[in-house]
Amino acid sequence: MIARLKGTVDSVDADSAVIDVGGVGYLVSASSRTLRDLADGAAVSMLVETIVREDAISLYGFLDVAERDWFRILTTVQGVGARVALSILSTLSPDEIVRAIAAQDRSTLSRPAGVGPKLAARLVTELKDKAAAFGVAPVSRGAAAPSAAAPAGSVNEDAVSALVNLGYKRVEAFGAVARVTQRLGEGATFDAVVRAGLQELAR
Repeated sequence: MIARLKGTVDSVDADSAVIDVGGVGYLVSASSRTLRDLADGAAVSMLVETIVREDAISLYGFLDVAERDWFRILTTVQGVGARVALSILSTLSPDEIVRAIAAQDRSTLSRPAGVGPKLAARLVTELKDKAAAFGVAPVSRGAAAPSAAAPAGSVNEDAVSALVNLGYKRVEAFGAVARVTQRLGEGATFDAVVRAGLQELAR
């Protein structure tokens, strides 16, 4: 199995790149985020996920560990193949994926091509524990989240809802309240959390 390629970028197109390693060109599929950081003739070191099928050996490349890890995680979900995983990673950064899953933000998860409402719901259901493992706990009614990095309890949940009602996206509101909670502490009042959340979102 190929785990890393170190060489020179031979060419880049819409969904893949050719990496020249010692005169051999490897065709590597990648997210648009990764491909934007590649330039013809530039030196590159890419993490590689190799997928072997009966009719092909496919290489998928990543410039950072977080994106590679989330590619692996996403492809464990039924209905998410390598192409859909790359579509998700092209639209959302690993941090955005974590926060969207933790916030149960199906709208954000439905943005990538190939992800409909049903698949977005499955991503939330099947990967909520993975989001917690990345340091962001999922929102749950009536229970405190195990990580101080995530909104916990009814006050913070209500604050997230209030910010959403003011027009902010749920994932943005969730992130703002999470940061405010770290700064003010979990004993902060609803009004204090909402005011601080608005200030956070206005930055």
